[in-house]
Amino acid sequence: MRFNLGIVGIFVKKWQYLQVKRVKNVSRMKLPVARKRGDTYAISISYEKKRYYCTRDTAKECEQWAALKLLELKAQTKIENGELKPKFLFRDLNTKYYQDVGQFNSSKSSRAWIAGQYKNFEMKFGALAQKSIYDITPKDLTHWRNKRLTEVGENTVLKEISHYSAMFTYAQKELFLLDENAWMLITKPKKPKARDRRIHPSEIELILKVLDYEHGRQPVLSQHYVAWGFLFALETAMRRGEILAMEKKDIFDGHVHLPKTKNGESRNVPLSEEAKALLALIKHDGRRIIPQSENAFRLMWEKRKVTVGLNELHFHDTRHEAITRMVRVRKLPVEILAKITGHKKIDVLVNTYYNPNAADLVEAFNS
Repeated sequence: MRFNLGIVGIFVKKWQYLQVKRVKNVSRMKLPVARKRGDTYAISISYEKKRYYCTRDTAKECEQWAALKLLELKAQTKIENGELKPKFLFRDLNTKYYQDVGQFNSSKSSRAWIAGQYKNFEMKFGALAQKSIYDITPKDLTHWRNKRLTEVGENTVLKEISHYSAMFTYAQKELFLLDENAWMLITKPKKPKARDRRIHPSEIELILKVLDYEHGRQPVLSQHYVAWGFLFALETAMRRGEILAMEKKDIFDGHVHLPKTKNGESRNVPLSEEAKALLALIKHDGRRIIPQSENAFRLMWEKRKVTVGLNELHFHDTRHEAITRMVRVRKLPVEILAKITGHKKIDVLVNTYYNPNAADLVEAFNS
Protein backbone atom coordinates (compact mmCIF):
# COMPACT_ATOMS: atom_id res chain seq x y z
CA MET A 1 0.00 0.00 0.00
CA ARG A 2 1.31 3.44 -0.93
CA PHE A 3 1.12 6.37 1.48
CA ASN A 4 1.55 10.09 1.23
CA LEU A 5 4.65 10.76 3.39
CA GLY A 6 3.32 14.10 4.66
CA ILE A 7 0.20 12.37 5.95
CA VAL A 8 2.29 9.59 7.48
CA GLY A 9 3.93 12.16 9.72
CA ILE A 10 0.52 13.24 11.05
CA PHE A 11 -0.51 9.62 11.61
CA VAL A 12 2.71 8.81 13.40
CA LYS A 13 2.41 11.70 15.85
CA LYS A 14 -1.17 10.74 16.76
CA TRP A 15 -0.25 7.07 17.09
CA GLN A 16 2.84 8.03 19.05
CA TYR A 17 0.81 10.09 21.52
CA LEU A 18 -1.53 7.18 22.20
CA GLN A 19 1.37 4.83 22.68
CA VAL A 20 3.10 7.10 25.21
CA LYS A 21 -0.04 7.15 27.33
CA ARG A 22 0.21 3.37 27.55
CA VAL A 23 3.84 3.46 28.63
CA LYS A 24 3.61 3.92 32.40
CA ASN A 25 7.32 3.78 33.04
CA VAL A 26 9.66 4.63 30.17
CA SER A 27 12.64 3.67 32.32
CA ARG A 28 11.68 -0.01 31.88
CA MET A 29 12.33 0.22 28.15
CA LYS A 30 15.74 -0.95 26.94
CA LEU A 31 17.31 2.40 26.15
CA PRO A 32 20.88 3.69 26.19
CA VAL A 33 21.90 5.77 29.18
CA ALA A 34 21.91 9.54 28.88
CA ARG A 35 25.36 11.05 29.40
CA LYS A 36 26.05 14.38 31.05
CA ARG A 37 27.84 16.92 28.86
CA GLY A 38 28.51 20.16 30.65
CA ASP A 39 25.19 21.59 31.81
CA THR A 40 23.06 19.29 29.59
CA TYR A 41 22.51 15.60 28.87
CA ALA A 42 22.85 13.79 25.55
CA ILE A 43 21.52 10.45 24.29
CA SER A 44 21.66 8.54 21.02
CA ILE A 45 19.68 5.59 19.67
CA SER A 46 20.26 3.27 16.73
CA TYR A 47 17.46 2.05 14.46
CA GLU A 48 17.93 0.14 11.20
CA LYS A 49 21.60 1.14 10.90
CA LYS A 50 20.91 4.83 11.49
CA ARG A 51 21.76 6.83 14.61
CA TYR A 52 19.62 9.60 16.10
CA TYR A 53 20.88 12.11 18.67
CA CYS A 54 19.23 14.36 21.22
CA THR A 55 20.35 16.92 23.84
CA ARG A 56 18.10 17.88 26.78
CA ASP A 57 18.38 19.56 30.18
CA THR A 58 17.87 16.35 32.20
CA ALA A 59 18.57 12.65 31.81
CA LYS A 60 14.85 11.87 32.19
CA GLU A 61 13.97 14.14 29.26
CA CYS A 62 16.59 12.35 27.17
CA GLU A 63 15.08 8.97 28.01
CA GLN A 64 11.58 10.16 27.22
CA TRP A 65 12.77 11.48 23.87
CA ALA A 66 14.47 8.19 23.07
CA ALA A 67 11.35 6.18 23.96
CA LEU A 68 9.12 8.38 21.79
CA LYS A 69 11.58 8.36 18.90
CA LEU A 70 11.76 4.58 18.85
CA LEU A 71 7.97 4.33 18.91
CA GLU A 72 7.76 6.82 16.07
CA LEU A 73 10.35 5.02 13.93
CA LYS A 74 8.77 1.62 14.50
CA ALA A 75 5.27 2.94 13.77
CA GLN A 76 6.43 4.64 10.57
CA THR A 77 8.08 1.42 9.39
CA LYS A 78 4.90 -0.57 10.04
CA ILE A 79 2.76 2.00 8.26
CA GLU A 80 5.00 2.10 5.22
CA ASN A 81 5.09 -1.73 5.11
CA GLY A 82 1.31 -1.94 5.37
CA GLU A 83 1.44 -3.79 8.70
CA LEU A 84 -0.27 -0.98 10.62
CA LYS A 85 -3.19 1.22 9.69
CA PRO A 86 -2.70 4.75 10.97
CA LYS A 87 -5.43 6.43 12.95
CA PHE A 88 -6.96 8.98 10.56
CA LEU A 89 -10.20 10.53 11.75
CA PHE A 90 -13.18 11.19 9.49
CA ARG A 91 -12.93 14.79 10.71
CA ASP A 92 -9.35 15.01 9.43
CA LEU A 93 -10.37 13.64 6.03
CA ASN A 94 -13.10 16.28 5.84
CA THR A 95 -10.51 19.01 6.44
CA LYS A 96 -7.98 17.62 3.97
CA TYR A 97 -10.59 17.10 1.23
CA TYR A 98 -11.86 20.65 1.64
CA GLN A 99 -8.34 22.10 1.52
CA ASP A 100 -7.20 20.00 -1.45
CA VAL A 101 -10.39 19.72 -3.53
CA GLY A 102 -13.42 21.58 -2.20
CA GLN A 103 -12.00 25.09 -2.34
CA PHE A 104 -11.08 24.71 -6.00
CA ASN A 105 -14.47 23.72 -7.38
CA SER A 106 -15.13 25.64 -10.61
CA SER A 107 -18.68 26.64 -9.71
CA LYS A 108 -19.15 29.46 -7.20
CA SER A 109 -22.45 28.01 -5.95
CA SER A 110 -20.86 24.57 -5.56
CA ARG A 111 -17.94 26.05 -3.64
CA ALA A 112 -20.37 27.75 -1.27
CA TRP A 113 -22.29 24.49 -0.76
CA ILE A 114 -19.10 22.50 -0.13
CA ALA A 115 -17.92 25.16 2.33
CA GLY A 116 -21.21 24.74 4.19
CA GLN A 117 -20.70 20.97 4.37
CA TYR A 118 -17.19 21.52 5.71
CA LYS A 119 -18.26 23.96 8.43
CA ASN A 120 -21.27 21.93 9.59
CA PHE A 121 -19.52 18.56 9.39
CA GLU A 122 -19.17 17.76 13.10
CA MET A 123 -22.70 18.95 13.83
CA LYS A 124 -24.04 16.50 11.21
CA PHE A 125 -21.91 13.50 12.16
CA GLY A 126 -21.42 13.86 15.92
CA ALA A 127 -19.34 11.01 17.37
CA LEU A 128 -18.86 9.48 13.91
CA ALA A 129 -16.68 12.47 12.98
CA GLN A 130 -14.16 11.32 15.62
CA LYS A 131 -13.97 7.79 14.26
CA SER A 132 -11.06 6.56 12.14
CA ILE A 133 -11.96 6.18 8.48
CA TYR A 134 -10.63 2.60 8.69
CA ASP A 135 -13.19 1.73 11.34
CA ILE A 136 -16.24 3.31 9.67
CA THR A 137 -18.55 0.57 8.41
CA PRO A 138 -21.56 0.53 6.07
CA LYS A 139 -23.65 -0.09 9.19
CA ASP A 140 -22.41 3.21 10.70
CA LEU A 141 -23.31 5.06 7.51
CA THR A 142 -26.72 3.39 7.26
CA HIS A 143 -27.56 4.57 10.79
CA TRP A 144 -26.40 8.08 9.83
CA ARG A 145 -28.51 8.01 6.64
CA ASN A 146 -31.65 6.97 8.52
CA LYS A 147 -31.19 9.67 11.15
CA ARG A 148 -30.46 12.30 8.50
CA LEU A 149 -33.66 11.39 6.64
CA THR A 150 -35.65 12.43 9.72
CA GLU A 151 -34.03 15.90 9.54
CA VAL A 152 -33.98 16.78 5.83
CA GLY A 153 -35.49 15.60 2.55
CA GLU A 154 -34.34 12.75 0.32
CA ASN A 155 -32.76 15.07 -2.26
CA THR A 156 -30.58 16.70 0.39
CA VAL A 157 -29.48 13.32 1.78
CA LEU A 158 -28.67 12.07 -1.73
CA LYS A 159 -26.55 15.15 -2.39
CA GLU A 160 -24.73 14.79 0.93
CA ILE A 161 -24.06 11.08 0.38
CA SER A 162 -22.59 11.93 -3.02
CA HIS A 163 -20.31 14.53 -1.43
CA TYR A 164 -19.03 12.29 1.38
CA SER A 165 -18.66 9.36 -0.99
CA ALA A 166 -16.43 11.55 -3.19
CA MET A 167 -14.40 12.29 -0.05
CA PHE A 168 -13.82 8.57 0.58
CA THR A 169 -13.02 7.99 -3.10
CA TYR A 170 -10.38 10.72 -2.79
CA ALA A 171 -8.90 8.92 0.23
CA GLN A 172 -8.95 5.68 -1.76
CA LYS A 173 -7.64 6.77 -5.17
CA GLU A 174 -5.55 9.84 -4.44
CA LEU A 175 -4.24 9.36 -0.89
CA PHE A 176 -4.10 5.54 -1.11
CA LEU A 177 -5.47 5.17 2.40
CA LEU A 178 -8.51 2.97 1.83
CA ASP A 179 -9.08 -0.24 -0.09
CA GLU A 180 -12.80 0.40 -0.58
CA ASN A 181 -15.37 3.14 -0.19
CA ALA A 182 -17.88 2.30 2.55
CA TRP A 183 -20.37 4.83 1.14
CA MET A 184 -20.65 2.69 -2.01
CA LEU A 185 -21.89 -0.23 0.09
CA ILE A 186 -25.03 1.40 1.49
CA THR A 187 -28.45 1.77 -0.11
CA LYS A 188 -29.21 5.30 -1.23
CA PRO A 189 -32.62 6.85 -0.56
CA LYS A 190 -35.04 6.78 -3.47
CA LYS A 191 -35.02 9.98 -5.45
CA PRO A 192 -38.37 11.68 -4.79
CA LYS A 193 -40.73 12.43 -7.61
CA ALA A 194 -39.86 15.67 -9.36
CA ARG A 195 -41.90 18.69 -8.32
CA ASP A 196 -44.67 19.56 -10.74
CA ARG A 197 -45.69 22.75 -8.96
CA ARG A 198 -47.36 25.30 -11.21
CA ILE A 199 -47.81 28.92 -10.13
CA HIS A 200 -51.34 30.29 -10.29
CA PRO A 201 -51.92 33.94 -11.34
CA SER A 202 -53.49 34.62 -7.93
CA GLU A 203 -50.24 33.46 -6.25
CA ILE A 204 -48.24 35.81 -8.44
CA GLU A 205 -50.43 38.72 -7.29
CA LEU A 206 -50.01 37.65 -3.66
CA ILE A 207 -46.21 37.67 -4.03
CA LEU A 208 -46.24 41.10 -5.67
CA LYS A 209 -48.55 42.48 -2.99
CA VAL A 210 -46.47 41.24 -0.05
CA LEU A 211 -43.36 42.71 -1.71
CA ASP A 212 -45.17 46.01 -2.30
CA TYR A 213 -44.61 45.90 -6.06
CA GLU A 214 -46.82 46.55 -9.08
CA HIS A 215 -46.43 45.54 -12.72
CA GLY A 216 -44.55 48.17 -14.71
CA ARG A 217 -43.09 49.90 -11.65
CA GLN A 218 -39.42 50.86 -11.40
CA PRO A 219 -37.83 48.79 -8.61
CA VAL A 220 -36.22 50.90 -5.89
CA LEU A 221 -36.29 48.98 -2.63
CA SER A 222 -34.74 45.57 -1.97
CA GLN A 223 -38.17 43.95 -1.83
CA HIS A 224 -39.01 45.46 -5.24
CA TYR A 225 -36.00 43.74 -6.79
CA VAL A 226 -37.12 40.39 -5.33
CA ALA A 227 -40.52 40.87 -6.99
CA TRP A 228 -38.86 41.98 -10.22
CA GLY A 229 -36.60 38.90 -10.21
CA PHE A 230 -39.64 36.69 -9.63
CA LEU A 231 -41.41 38.13 -12.69
CA PHE A 232 -38.27 37.96 -14.81
CA ALA A 233 -37.79 34.29 -13.91
CA LEU A 234 -41.36 33.54 -15.03
CA GLU A 235 -40.55 35.04 -18.43
CA THR A 236 -37.11 33.54 -19.01
CA ALA A 237 -36.91 30.26 -17.01
CA MET A 238 -33.60 31.51 -15.63
CA ARG A 239 -32.39 30.27 -12.26
CA ARG A 240 -32.24 32.63 -9.29
CA GLY A 241 -28.43 32.58 -9.25
CA GLU A 242 -28.31 33.37 -12.97
CA ILE A 243 -30.64 36.34 -12.55
CA LEU A 244 -28.65 37.70 -9.62
CA ALA A 245 -25.37 37.33 -11.53
CA MET A 246 -26.76 39.07 -14.63
CA GLU A 247 -24.85 42.22 -15.61
CA LYS A 248 -25.87 45.11 -17.87
CA LYS A 249 -23.10 44.32 -20.34
CA ASP A 250 -24.70 40.90 -20.91
CA ILE A 251 -28.02 42.37 -22.10
CA PHE A 252 -28.52 42.54 -25.88
CA ASP A 253 -31.47 43.55 -28.08
CA GLY A 254 -33.13 40.17 -28.21
CA HIS A 255 -31.36 38.08 -25.60
CA VAL A 256 -29.32 37.97 -22.42
CA HIS A 257 -25.94 36.24 -22.53
CA LEU A 258 -25.05 34.12 -19.50
CA PRO A 259 -21.25 33.66 -19.57
CA LYS A 260 -21.24 30.97 -16.90
CA THR A 261 -24.12 28.79 -15.78
CA LYS A 262 -24.72 25.88 -13.42
CA ASN A 263 -23.37 23.31 -15.88
CA GLY A 264 -20.21 25.38 -16.39
CA GLU A 265 -21.08 26.55 -19.89
CA SER A 266 -22.41 29.79 -21.32
CA ARG A 267 -25.84 30.17 -22.91
CA ASN A 268 -28.08 32.75 -24.55
CA VAL A 269 -31.62 33.26 -23.30
CA PRO A 270 -34.15 34.89 -25.69
CA LEU A 271 -36.12 37.81 -24.26
CA SER A 272 -39.88 38.04 -24.63
CA GLU A 273 -41.51 41.45 -24.96
CA GLU A 274 -42.49 41.17 -21.31
CA ALA A 275 -38.88 40.42 -20.31
CA LYS A 276 -37.64 43.40 -22.33
CA ALA A 277 -40.19 45.63 -20.60
CA LEU A 278 -38.94 44.44 -17.21
CA LEU A 279 -35.34 45.23 -18.15
CA ALA A 280 -36.38 48.71 -19.29
CA LEU A 281 -37.50 49.41 -15.70
CA ILE A 282 -33.92 49.09 -14.37
CA LYS A 283 -32.60 52.65 -14.00
CA HIS A 284 -29.75 52.42 -11.47
CA ASP A 285 -26.08 52.94 -12.40
CA GLY A 286 -24.74 49.72 -10.91
CA ARG A 287 -23.05 46.89 -12.78
CA ARG A 288 -25.51 44.13 -11.92
CA ILE A 289 -29.17 44.23 -12.86
CA ILE A 290 -30.20 43.34 -9.31
CA PRO A 291 -27.95 45.22 -6.83
CA GLN A 292 -28.44 42.69 -4.06
CA SER A 293 -26.53 39.75 -2.58
CA GLU A 294 -27.84 36.25 -3.13
CA ASN A 295 -28.29 35.71 0.61
CA ALA A 296 -30.25 38.95 1.11
CA PHE A 297 -32.46 38.12 -1.88
CA ARG A 298 -33.12 34.59 -0.60
CA LEU A 299 -33.95 35.69 2.95
CA MET A 300 -36.35 38.37 1.70
CA TRP A 301 -38.09 35.82 -0.54
CA GLU A 302 -38.37 33.17 2.18
CA LYS A 303 -39.66 35.59 4.80
CA ARG A 304 -42.29 37.31 2.63
CA LYS A 305 -43.74 34.19 0.97
CA VAL A 306 -44.43 32.70 4.42
CA THR A 307 -46.27 35.89 5.38
CA VAL A 308 -48.92 35.21 2.71
CA GLY A 309 -49.13 31.48 3.38
CA LEU A 310 -47.13 30.27 0.37
CA ASN A 311 -44.68 28.24 2.48
CA GLU A 312 -44.46 25.42 -0.07
CA LEU A 313 -43.69 27.71 -3.01
CA HIS A 314 -40.05 27.58 -4.12
CA PHE A 315 -38.42 30.27 -6.23
CA HIS A 316 -37.21 27.46 -8.50
CA ASP A 317 -40.87 26.68 -9.27
CA THR A 318 -40.75 29.70 -11.60
CA ARG A 319 -38.53 27.58 -13.85
CA HIS A 320 -41.18 24.85 -14.07
CA GLU A 321 -43.86 27.42 -14.78
CA ALA A 322 -41.83 29.31 -17.40
CA ILE A 323 -40.84 26.16 -19.31
CA THR A 324 -44.40 24.87 -19.35
CA ARG A 325 -45.59 28.23 -20.68
CA MET A 326 -42.91 28.23 -23.39
CA VAL A 327 -44.24 24.94 -24.69
CA ARG A 328 -47.92 25.79 -24.31
CA VAL A 329 -47.89 29.35 -25.64
CA ARG A 330 -44.85 29.49 -27.91
CA LYS A 331 -44.98 25.85 -29.07
CA LEU A 332 -41.21 25.53 -28.77
CA PRO A 333 -39.75 22.15 -29.80
CA VAL A 334 -37.82 20.38 -27.10
CA GLU A 335 -34.41 20.75 -28.76
CA ILE A 336 -34.78 24.57 -28.89
CA LEU A 337 -36.15 24.60 -25.35
CA ALA A 338 -33.08 22.71 -24.11
CA LYS A 339 -30.79 25.38 -25.57
CA ILE A 340 -32.76 28.12 -23.82
CA THR A 341 -32.88 26.39 -20.43
CA GLY A 342 -29.37 24.91 -20.54
CA HIS A 343 -30.38 21.27 -20.14
CA LYS A 344 -27.88 18.78 -21.53
CA LYS A 345 -30.21 15.84 -20.94
CA ILE A 346 -33.48 16.09 -22.80
CA ASP A 347 -35.16 13.52 -20.54
CA VAL A 348 -34.52 15.71 -17.46
CA LEU A 349 -36.10 18.66 -19.23
CA VAL A 350 -39.14 16.72 -20.39
CA ASN A 351 -39.75 14.66 -17.25
CA THR A 352 -38.83 17.23 -14.62
CA TYR A 353 -39.60 20.71 -15.90
CA TYR A 354 -42.31 20.42 -18.51
CA ASN A 355 -45.53 19.89 -16.55
CA PRO A 356 -48.53 19.92 -18.91
CA ASN A 357 -51.98 19.02 -17.67
CA ALA A 358 -54.41 16.75 -19.55
CA ALA A 359 -55.92 19.65 -21.49
CA ASP A 360 -52.45 20.73 -22.68
CA LEU A 361 -51.72 17.23 -23.99
CA VAL A 362 -55.08 16.98 -25.78
CA GLU A 363 -54.57 20.39 -27.40
CA ALA A 364 -51.04 19.52 -28.52
CA PHE A 365 -52.25 16.19 -29.92
CA ASN A 366 -55.11 17.73 -31.92
CA SER A 367 -53.03 20.62 -33.26
